[in-house]
Amino acid sequence: MNKSDLIDAMAEDAGVTKAAAKKALESFLGNVQGSLKKGNRVSLVGFGSWSVTRRAAREGRNPQTGKTIQIAAKNVVKFKAGSDLQTSVN
Repeated sequence: MNKSDLIDAMAEDAGVTKAAAKKALESFLGNVQGSLKKGNRVSLVGFGSWSVTRRAAREGRNPQTGKTIQIAAKNVVKFKAGSDLQTSVN
């Protein structure tokens, strides 16, 4: 399912227009992104939670040459599925 499929499904389920569903989805995504950018955790009980962690700098290897390279530190987003989501998938 891609973004447009999700918008179509949301519009049908909620009985709203595709434009309204698109606006709601973009608002949700923007708020999640903004909260994570500030370093906050986003949690939807039963569905899951998103958080940001810091990945330290480390040494890696170029697989083509075998040469050692430095991989810079960066922030990464992690998602942990909630119990209801995990149960529904299994």
